[in-house]
Amino acid sequence: MKQLMWLLLFLFINFSALGVGSWLMSNGPTSGWYLTLNKAPWTPPGWVFGAAWTIIMICFSVYLSYLVNIKEANTFWMLFSIQFILNVSWNFIFFNQHAIGLALIVIILLTVLITYYTFAFLSEMKFKTLLIAPYIIWLLIATSLNAYTYLKN
Repeated sequence: MKQLMWLLLFLFINFSALGVGSWLMSNGPTSGWYLTLNKAPWTPPGWVFGAAWTIIMICFSVYLSYLVNIKEANTFWMLFSIQFILNVSWNFIFFNQHAIGLALIVIILLTVLITYYTFAFLSEMKFKTLLIAPYIIWLLIATSLNAYTYLKN
């Protein structure tokens, strides 16, 4: 029962983060600014972003629902809070403020943090660590898209 409560809490928080991030980017992906950027040839169609983030947040929520019971509360919530802030702020920085370089720094920091989650807790999480793999893979793709946009604009 406790596991389910944590899962529901993290699903709520993580999907709320996606909602706030979407709100902060305003009409970002459909704005004239974004549409005229030189984007990477491997940029996926828009619907892929929604599908990817849905899968990522479900898997990450399950992962967190196990990790919260293993890690010291202060460490866990500090890392989770940093992840939350970095994840949500990227949308605002990139789409709203058009600060592509700063957004690149934010997404690199987020990628490092999520990679840290993977390896720092591997011994405790064992095969459950696979639940974080979609997040890392997507962040690597997103970082490459952000870097390409930074270098080509």
